[in-house]
Amino acid sequence: MSHPLYDLLLRLEDAGIAFTISRNRSESLLVTLTLVGERVEIDVFEDGHMEVSSFTGSEDIVGGAEVVEKLIAGGRG
Repeated sequence: MSHPLYDLLLRLEDAGIAFTISRNRSESLLVTLTLVGERVEIDVFEDGHMEVSSFTGSEDIVGGAEVVEKLIAGGRG
């Protein structure tokens, strides 16, 4: 029996969707997809269940280095 994480990764690869895998929480692996106008985060847990968050936006450029400085300083754009 295959784990749902591997099934997910194979399906993404078959669909030609690029992804990254990271570990930000001790109890799950994070699979991140960047699609046109959307970023999707999929937390996959050891028991196989998944939690999905989706972030949509216009992808417009909102500034340059000054925006980075505000983000680092705790501002919001």
